[in-house]
Amino acid sequence: MAGPGDNSTRSKPKANGEGEAFKRAVSVCVRAIAGDHDLEVGFAKDRPAFAGNRARLPELPKKPTISDIAVTRGIGDSMALKRACHDNRIHAKLAPEGKQARAIYDAVEQARVEAIGSRAMLGVADNIGSMLEEKYAKANLADVKDQADAPIEEAIALMVREKLTGRPAPKSGERMVNLWRKWVEEKASADLDGLAAKLDDQNAFARVVRDMLASMEMAEELGDDQESEEAEDSDDDQPQGEEKSEEGGEDDSGSDDSQSEDAEPSAEDQEAGETDAADATSDEMTDEDDPDAETPGEAKRPDNPFTNLPKEIDYKVFSTAFDETVGAEELCEEEELDRLRAFLDKQLSNLQGVVGRLANRLQRRLMAQQNRSWDFDLEEGYLDPARLVRVVIDPMQPLSFKQERDTKFRDTVVTLVLDNSGSMRGRPITVAATCADILARTLERCGVSVEILGFTTRAWKGGQAREKWLKDGKPPNPGRLNDLRHIIYKSADMPWRRARRNLGLMMREGLLKENIDGEALLWAHNRLIARPEQRKILMMISDGAPVDDSTLSVNPGNYLERHLRAVIELIESRSPVELLAIGIGHDVTRYYRRAVTIVDAEELAGAMTEQLASLFGEESVRDTRRGGLRRAG
Repeated sequence: MAGPGDNSTRSKPKANGEGEAFKRAVSVCVRAIAGDHDLEVGFAKDRPAFAGNRARLPELPKKPTISDIAVTRGIGDSMALKRACHDNRIHAKLAPEGKQARAIYDAVEQARVEAIGSRAMLGVADNIGSMLEEKYAKANLADVKDQADAPIEEAIALMVREKLTGRPAPKSGERMVNLWRKWVEEKASADLDGLAAKLDDQNAFARVVRDMLASMEMAEELGDDQESEEAEDSDDDQPQGEEKSEEGGEDDSGSDDSQSEDAEPSAEDQEAGETDAADATSDEMTDEDDPDAETPGEAKRPDNPFTNLPKEIDYKVFSTAFDETVGAEELCEEEELDRLRAFLDKQLSNLQGVVGRLANRLQRRLMAQQNRSWDFDLEEGYLDPARLVRVVIDPMQPLSFKQERDTKFRDTVVTLVLDNSGSMRGRPITVAATCADILARTLERCGVSVEILGFTTRAWKGGQAREKWLKDGKPPNPGRLNDLRHIIYKSADMPWRRARRNLGLMMREGLLKENIDGEALLWAHNRLIARPEQRKILMMISDGAPVDDSTLSVNPGNYLERHLRAVIELIESRSPVELLAIGIGHDVTRYYRRAVTIVDAEELAGAMTEQLASLFGEESVRDTRRGGLRRAG
């Protein structure tokens, strides 16, 4: 008898009516595999996401292929297995502290839960295989030639999948696996072989993964595995585990999971170990999609300060049905992105040198701050040559050592939000794209995560939202009356080398339309607040006040500007996010407390680097003062 995930129980939809039947069938299968009949399953054109008790699967195209159907099934099966076989509490307790080790740990756990379903149901195995094939194809990993371009966490996850299911890596991931296979097997073949015996025991499986990471010379990234807490939460605490299964990660125990996928409104690819361009199980759900996704708190993260935003701001949206949040690679074919990027580089051959010099200056200042903070007179660390003279004078004096102190910006994320409105067309958008590109590369060298976002609308003067308003009889005061388009050029976890091409999209004719700054700022803020970094910086780059003809024609003339001011006030007064803005030919100092206005786009590079350098400089001064107080005490 076929299981819920078996292809033999599912048929290809042939028309719209059958498409709805297909959605119902997939929803039933997802709930059955998850073992949770209250799980809400929806379909949308937005990126797939799983948060709380809601799963969002991709909408099928009008004429779906067999591959499209299999991929959708695979995404649903993967989410359901994560819900059924994964315990957030155990995952968090044994999670490594280092970024690279954490990425591998997360990716291998995802491979474990998918392997459980693949071994039990042949249809599930086929569907997940189709999903992975598309995932690595979209991430451009089919022709990867260098280890630097092949994510080790994904390669190890596929190797683990081979060991657990006996299925080879998908064609689009073969090269990536082959680049790492020899090295991984030389370091940790015994650990890999031992995973299959622990498949159904998440705790034991995670400990084998930690041993594997140690074998791969990542022991320093593991941190404390919290043995004492494990002893307290062993078999005697079984009811807590049962409660977790019932609540799906939204009980109190789930709040301790600082990286769990099910308990957070993560930014896409929030899990460090999952491919940014194609992962379907750890992506972001926006506030409109899942307002409850931000409810569970985390020890290292502040709560979302805007939970009662609608009560405080007189702003409404007529319809969010036609809004979209998309990756740049989804709006353009790969060949065209390459062409647009080449055009961008050609246009900026002169400016690139100026921006590069400014970026190098910023990097030197950051590196100087990294190396400037030291603790002295320690019993171990680096030998302090400045104090060797004491040993020469008195040989009985002990040697003195020093240790570099961690600086705040090592745990920092910076989000650059670029106005993609029509008024930016030409030189301004070209300069903005290049500055964002080079600054992202510079900050990445210094260990600072960078996210690059853009905002515009899908249409001029309204789009589908306005059409719906007209069909509904033009109700008064409809609020925002256009279709938003929020673009992710580079997520915070995506390496710069993989995002570089995406910035060429800004050169595409017809992309830049109207700008609704308030909602864009709120969107970027909510993505940023969900990040695990301790320090969060948000930089808005715009060349004018928010303008949308469709909205302003049926609302007060200051409707969008009033909303922008309210959002800025909330962020500056109640959020831990540090907000700054740069206006190109537009005075933004009347909106933002920390802002600078430049006359020409050519000044943008200097303004961006100086603003960021001043922020990090202030933090360094605070650290130095605190260190002085500690020494004085």
